[in-house]
Amino acid sequence: MRYELYYWPSIQGRGEFVRLALEEGGADYVDVARAPGRGMGMAALAKFIEGRRVPRPAFAPPYLKAGRLVIGQTANILLYLGPRLGLVPKREADRLWAHQLQLTIADFLTEAHDTHHPIGGGLYYEEQKREAARRADDFLRNRLAKFLGYFERVLERGGGSYLLGRRLSYVDLSLFQTVAGLRYAFPRAMARRRARFPRTMALHERVAARPRIAAYLASARRIPFNEHGIFRHYPELDR
Repeated sequence: MRYELYYWPSIQGRGEFVRLALEEGGADYVDVARAPGRGMGMAALAKFIEGRRVPRPAFAPPYLKAGRLVIGQTANILLYLGPRLGLVPKREADRLWAHQLQLTIADFLTEAHDTHHPIGGGLYYEEQKREAARRADDFLRNRLAKFLGYFERVLERGGGSYLLGRRLSYVDLSLFQTVAGLRYAFPRAMARRRARFPRTMALHERVAARPRIAAYLASARRIPFNEHGIFRHYPELDR
């Protein structure tokens, strides 16, 4: 199976969670909007966004094309890819638990994004700076520790090095990406809280050191963090 990933070519965004799974799983895939050649690039992505040839279009990218299937929503894509790439246990209860954790990460991402766009995504950050300062302050004072503390407890109770126990799953890759993004967006705040969440921080380092992930992070395939994605660094928000 050769997978086709349709996502924006200049940001990590939600597509990065799918990229990490494809990379760790050793999948044969093409990042369509970033690939040269006929039928690739932004024109191919635009056709999917328009949905003219997709009978069940997703609301927004990322999309994964797997044979005749077109799958949308990051958590849904990972639910599909997990068993096919060996990134989730076989038991149904474990798969549902992984999916539940992934949905919790999706909630976490929404709150992180809203620190810089609390009013609306159609407005520039500069048009909502006052509101962003208040939202970021609440996020860093209350919500950040609540989410990180939850994953810290999951790791503690799981009895292993990963969220599901002794084996890496796609949720570990997603938590790695979330921590990496938070470190980019809020380096000062994350540095002050590092000691409070040792298991979560150790998981981040453990995933980054995995051979396929390390090779990916060092490659041109890994898009750098920037001020156009979910995680954006505005120094005035990092308290």
